[in-house]
Amino acid sequence: MPDGSDSLAVKVVSRIAEVPAADWDACAGGNPFVSHAFLDALEQSGSATAETGWLPQHLVLENPKTGPHGGLLGCAPLYLKSHSYGEYVFDWNWADAYERAGGRYYPKLQCSVPFTPATGPRLLVNPAADRAEVEAGLVAAMLELARRHKASSLHITFPPKAQYDTLGEYGLLQRLGVQYHWQNRGYADFDAFLAELASRKRKAIKKERRKVAESGIRLRPLSGGEIEPRHWDAFHDFYMATADRKWGQPYLTRDFFHLLGERLADKVVLVMADYDDKLVAGALNLKSDDTLYGRNWGSLGEFRFLHFETCYYQAIDYAIAHGLKYVEAGAQGEHKIQRGYLPTPTYSAHWIADPGLSHAVEEFLGRERRAMQREIDALGDWSPFKQEDGPGCENA
Repeated sequence: MPDGSDSLAVKVVSRIAEVPAADWDACAGGNPFVSHAFLDALEQSGSATAETGWLPQHLVLENPKTGPHGGLLGCAPLYLKSHSYGEYVFDWNWADAYERAGGRYYPKLQCSVPFTPATGPRLLVNPAADRAEVEAGLVAAMLELARRHKASSLHITFPPKAQYDTLGEYGLLQRLGVQYHWQNRGYADFDAFLAELASRKRKAIKKERRKVAESGIRLRPLSGGEIEPRHWDAFHDFYMATADRKWGQPYLTRDFFHLLGERLADKVVLVMADYDDKLVAGALNLKSDDTLYGRNWGSLGEFRFLHFETCYYQAIDYAIAHGLKYVEAGAQGEHKIQRGYLPTPTYSAHWIADPGLSHAVEEFLGRERRAMQREIDALGDWSPFKQEDGPGCENA
């Protein structure tokens, strides 16, 4: 396990608002989900708070000679959790087994972005700092905090591959998952993308898009000042209606969407569907310099093929038009493969306090990683692209 450094001063903050936004964002880089504005919107809106089982315990590492905050070297979004909802890397079986054996699995520490299965940095480092030293300090601080809280475990979910490898070197258990991402190969337009698909797949996508167009539904991607409060109210209604139908556990409040619009509108791409002059469905995306992240979808009814058009094809259209290299389409969904979104590894890292449970999970994860890699390889055979191996995604 990594050792802390005497040159770093560690602080735990119970509200991200306690950290100046500019200092946090200097470490966060361009990923919108770990930005101060996004994380603060989750907290201020009541979406990620102690009351919802997400008690903020964010870590801040400072240079003791220039702190507080003036010498911010690194930070990490961290929560003390009383459940495993809203994470998308499932440990329910671990919790059940441990508690049946007489242990107490909750609370646990979670280093992640609540309700957001999008890959991004979790160990946030100021570019002027020593990356290795700061990452080691953040991990050591997480482990110490876990012990102080008597937490059963620490979970770092959806880090990029480089941080996943580093966490493995520190002795954390490694877990492999899969999502479906689209890659822009320099396409001039959507038809150029379609031209690379096998004929049958190309025809199927054209048919789906045509059916939506013929239905009278109009779609428009909105960003920045184009998004009005009425759009956020409508999207919240879509979100709630779909949450009730699909999983019955809406996490995000109406205030969250409005705060997102106030603070990160330029990073938002809100695709809205209009039918008979009424907003009926929408998809929420956020963007970085090179990636469009599909985040939430909702509708007020059943419209054939509208989900595919709103979430997948409109995202591809937008990425091509704006020179983005990737579209990450969120969690789950093998049906995305036939629409050009190919299987891409995702990662998580875990520390478990109890040696017996840790050993059992380590053995399980070893088997699971091998099985998951076989699954990713097999899913790749379903590629709709003409090339035998497909164009593949490289942003894992």
